Amino acid sequence: MLKEKIISGIQQIGIGVSNVHQAWNWYREHFGMDIRIFEDAAVAELMLPYTGGEPRKRHAALAMNMQGGGGFEIWQYVGRTPEAPSGEILAGDLGIYITKIKSRNVKDTYSRFSQKKLNISELAVGPDGKEHFFVKDPYNNIFQVVEGYSWFTLDSKKSTGATFGAIIGVSDIEKARELYSGILGYDTVVYDKEGIFEDLKALHGGDKTFRRVLLKHSKPRQGSFSKILGPSEMELIQVIDRKPEQIFKNRFWGDLGFIHLCYDIKGMEALRVECKSKGFPFTVDSTSTLKTDTFDMGEAAGHFAYIEDPDGTLIEFVETDKIPIMKKLGWYLDLRKRDPRKALPNWILRTLKYSRIKESDLNL
Repeated sequence: MLKEKIISGIQQIGIGVSNVHQAWNWYREHFGMDIRIFEDAAVAELMLPYTGGEPRKRHAALAMNMQGGGGFEIWQYVGRTPEAPSGEILAGDLGIYITKIKSRNVKDTYSRFSQKKLNISELAVGPDGKEHFFVKDPYNNIFQVVEGYSWFTLDSKKSTGATFGAIIGVSDIEKARELYSGILGYDTVVYDKEGIFEDLKALHGGDKTFRRVLLKHSKPRQGSFSKILGPSEMELIQVIDRKPEQIFKNRFWGDLGFIHLCYDIKGMEALRVECKSKGFPFTVDSTSTLKTDTFDMGEAAGHFAYIEDPDGTLIEFVETDKIPIMKKLGWYLDLRKRDPRKALPNWILRTLKYSRIKESDLNL
């Protein structure tokens, strides 16, 4: 048993949608999310604290981009209509407000998205002096396209990689950093500034006064999937002159929007102890609930747990035991037999390309 945790990177951002295949096709076309890691229709039996105390049927898929970055877990209730926020989400509201998407060339991505007539903001310069812009998907989720600096493969047809982090609304940045810096490893401050920011004015409520802290991790990520997940960054944003609302107030996990941020890890027991000692105990834990060290996720297997940040934002941890490599040949990789600190060889990771999907595969 590992005596320490190992974080491989952001495995995925959870996105609650009303039609999993329609949303997936949009993300496939515009963000290059065309690698199917798994797709599964099942009952979410262990998330009772966040699903009204009842098991809920759902259809979920994990999609990735071979250029690198975390994936999207595209998640849809079955038999229940997912709820939208009761009002407009404003900059600084509490929760996962924006997902960061990495680009090799922000100007080029902006040009491509403009030609496709996507719902985008103007190019702007952030407090770090780098250009970025925002794009809203058809489901009112906002993504920030930023400069990336780590790529697993290069594909000229794709203008972006995948998930590179998030902008998270918090009520107290110092308390939030006990989790994001202390446990998740974002220990390097790129900037810490307070004021009214021109680059946020494109967002609803973005004309207020904010404190913004951009964090990166000083230590390279380790573990099986670290090469493809890559580095990430986290921006904590605190609105000063307005009382923020919780983005998921009076709603369930899995309702519309960014539902959780998930990290691929090894050493779940060590992480459980650390989180509890630092005031962030597991609120969902597949291992202790099921009394087993693995959880069948259809085409993959492992175990998972959730914690809450100080404002109730959900952070998931997944320790993967088995993943499909070439499903048509029945080839699954058992990660329990490998050095947990060592990255998988490139040739194994590149076999994920054989799980690439086209629009016709999505049963639209």
